[in-house]
Amino acid sequence: MSGNGGWAAAAVAAVTGGYALVSRRLAASAVSAPMVFTAAGLLIGPAGLGLLDLERDAGPVLTLAEAALALVLFTDAATVRSEEFRSGWFLPGRLLVVGLPLTIAGGGLLAWGLLPGLTGWEAALVGVILAPTDASVSKAAVFAPRIPAVVRHGLNAECGLNECLVLPAFAVLLVALPGTPASHQGAAGILRHVLLLSPLLGLVAGGLGGMLLSRSRAAGRVTDEWRRILPLALATGAGALAAATGGSAFVAAWVAGFAFAAALRAGPPPGPATDGEDGADDTLESVEHLAALLAALSFLVFGAVLLGPALAHLSWRVACYAVLSLTVVRALPTVLALAGSRLRPPTVAYTAWFGSRGLPSLVLGLIVAAEAAPGARSMGTAVAVTVGLGVLLHGVSSVPLADRYGRWYEAAASRRPSLRESVSAGLPLPEWKRR
Repeated sequence: MSGNGGWAAAAVAAVTGGYALVSRRLAASAVSAPMVFTAAGLLIGPAGLGLLDLERDAGPVLTLAEAALALVLFTDAATVRSEEFRSGWFLPGRLLVVGLPLTIAGGGLLAWGLLPGLTGWEAALVGVILAPTDASVSKAAVFAPRIPAVVRHGLNAECGLNECLVLPAFAVLLVALPGTPASHQGAAGILRHVLLLSPLLGLVAGGLGGMLLSRSRAAGRVTDEWRRILPLALATGAGALAAATGGSAFVAAWVAGFAFAAALRAGPPPGPATDGEDGADDTLESVEHLAALLAALSFLVFGAVLLGPALAHLSWRVACYAVLSLTVVRALPTVLALAGSRLRPPTVAYTAWFGSRGLPSLVLGLIVAAEAAPGARSMGTAVAVTVGLGVLLHGVSSVPLADRYGRWYEAAASRRPSLRESVSAGLPLPEWKRR
């Protein structure tokens, strides 16, 4: 980093420590972790103290953000459970198969018509970047225990799966940006490395790692501490191999997480000594905690190096795009996707509103903004303002809307036990997602 690196690191440590001390109280309030860290980033970025800057600190900034997304993708894939789809599969299935393509198309068309200077490919790239959702931005709403399990698990599964569906499209569209590494590889190279080699590397690393760990822990050859560290090594290794071979570290990490969890479940059952105090398997605990920390720091970096400069170049077109992207571009595809599902209008509205943009969008936005392509600044500005506005609006509305929707559901379910929203049995969420 630059000469300000020491001050920047001290500021980041102070924000992280301060949030940790009041995290339990803030978790039950309308102030979310992404809101706190994004606001802190605005303070230490070029718009404030000037301790972080994308042009000056691009290398460390991108490394942190990419590592955070890779670990989050690994944990998201590893914690997607088939049980969530047995009775409530229709909600994430419809959102992914119907809603996601319509969201990408709507976001791209809106960017092409509203943001001047963008080519059709660049507008499509904006639509892709802002398509994935992030449950951490509105955690109080997505994981509130009083909302129906089908909605809770449906939104969680959507967030865990849509990222990997978007990443290949992002990699292909980068080919159209002149001067980027992807443009030098060409479409054929990207398709070969991102769609074939990266998933293969993730499958081998995650599947082999999960199989070996299951056998090792069954035989009592691995300690609890190193059992929890292995997933971190697998996520990092799969991503590093994919990046070294010209592929996508994100795709490899997601596939590795899915393969690791599948191999672990298929292997011999663990002994009592390898379980947590409550009897639950806590193998992913360390990587989940590190992923949460890096994700929070990524919001801080986002506020400093992307959102702050974007607000300095804010125009009515960008502001209008951000508002429409968070409302119409999410709501219309959700309504169309859930048509005929027999879900009640309050559930459809709740699902449509809490399609929060967060870590995947801000990391992909940082990657584009750091490129030398002609439209990089315009795309970065649109992404930054949209994500920043979403962090604020979804964070503030999570607690009151979850409470209001929960009350509606409880009253409706008591009057009509056969309500479509009651089809899921209500599996408990992992403890780390409820914190």
